[in-house]
Amino acid sequence: MNSHSIMVVPSVFAAFDKDGDRKVSVSELRCCMAASLGEDISEEEAAVVLAAADADGDGLLNQEEFSRLATGADEEDDVRRRCLREAFGMYASSSTEDTTTTMITPASLRRTLSRLGSHELGVEECRAMICRFDLDGDGKLSFDEFRVMMMA
Repeated sequence: MNSHSIMVVPSVFAAFDKDGDRKVSVSELRCCMAASLGEDISEEEAAVVLAAADADGDGLLNQEEFSRLATGADEEDDVRRRCLREAFGMYASSSTEDTTTTMITPASLRRTLSRLGSHELGVEECRAMICRFDLDGDGKLSFDEFRVMMMA
């Protein structure tokens, strides 16, 4: 983090923390992204962003977590993201390499786990595994949902 970021992040954090509880919620994140960046994101998208940066798992961003999110990924995060994309591609239902449109379905999860030698799971068991991290409720895991799952 450079010296400019260190000085800017506390004031940006305070602007995002509308209720002054020293935590940024999904609704505060959504509101401020729309107001300050012109980014109108859905509740689900904001939840994915927040969950990815929420190191302590409380569903809110403290100033340190917010700072990491605001200052961007470092080289280690880039390597981690590439590894996650590769792993996601193994489980995704499409054979294309475009992880923005592919999804992990219960059937693709079952197929991959079987290929990896895992004991035989039924589609319903795979659906239950996916359900826990399926933030938008579509029954499949997007890359962002997969990333949240892998960081949990």
